[in-house]
Amino acid sequence: MNQQSQMWREIVVYLRRFDPERDKKPSWRRCILPVDYGMTVLDGLHQIKETLDATLAFRFSCRMGVCGSCAMLINGKPSLACNTQISQVADRTLALAPLPNFDIIKDLVPDLSPLFRKHVLIQPYIQRDISEQENPTGEFYQSPQELVRYLQFSYCIKCGACMAACPTLATDSEYLGPMPLAQAYRYNTDSRDSGFHNRKKVAGTSHGVYRCHYAGECSNVCPKGVDPARALQLMKRDLVLDYLRLKRCRKPAPVQGPPSDTRRNPNVPEPPPYTV
Repeated sequence: MNQQSQMWREIVVYLRRFDPERDKKPSWRRCILPVDYGMTVLDGLHQIKETLDATLAFRFSCRMGVCGSCAMLINGKPSLACNTQISQVADRTLALAPLPNFDIIKDLVPDLSPLFRKHVLIQPYIQRDISEQENPTGEFYQSPQELVRYLQFSYCIKCGACMAACPTLATDSEYLGPMPLAQAYRYNTDSRDSGFHNRKKVAGTSHGVYRCHYAGECSNVCPKGVDPARALQLMKRDLVLDYLRLKRCRKPAPVQGPPSDTRRNPNVPEPPPYTV
């Protein structure tokens, strides 16, 4: 379909609607939406809310694929509404629904509280000597090669698309899911971190990484190109090697103080004092 034929056409939009204060169960509503070339799904939702139904609820923030707020089910696939052009996913009809595997707050707004609760459980932060973190004498040195080992997993924006696509999470609500487990692997692989033994107590439980059946849908739908399915398989390997006492123990990254053989540029102002 060329660009000229996509100018100002009309499509049928089916919206999954649910208001817990009035409805007993979700239902589908139909509306007609004029679509211009380049219009995103989020643009279409704003147009529907402004001209057709002001009661429609959906979540958004940055509009540029960074915050992850607008993730929803777009024609059956978990995607970001702000990053999805209507012309690329719909010719005549467009179906929009909230992310599955989550409770619905209202309409297209899922309750992501379980996602963040599980994220907190895996302790997603650098764990090192407390005295050095509270009163740093330098910075933890990390080579470019050590950065590459976990870099792609740090691109996760916590949108919940991978959790919505996970078939295991659909049958086990207590399963940690691909996002928290991939982030656990991200920190375990970070050369500055020494919290593997704390995280394995969570990741190695009956609702942890071994519940993953490697369907791979989490990686297929990730809008940032993260491969959580790979992270989970690598974590399984690390946990097995640790259980067999074959896992290589690495020393966390050393502390590197400021250089002593250089002079400070007098034109560069001093950094502000610590605030925390």
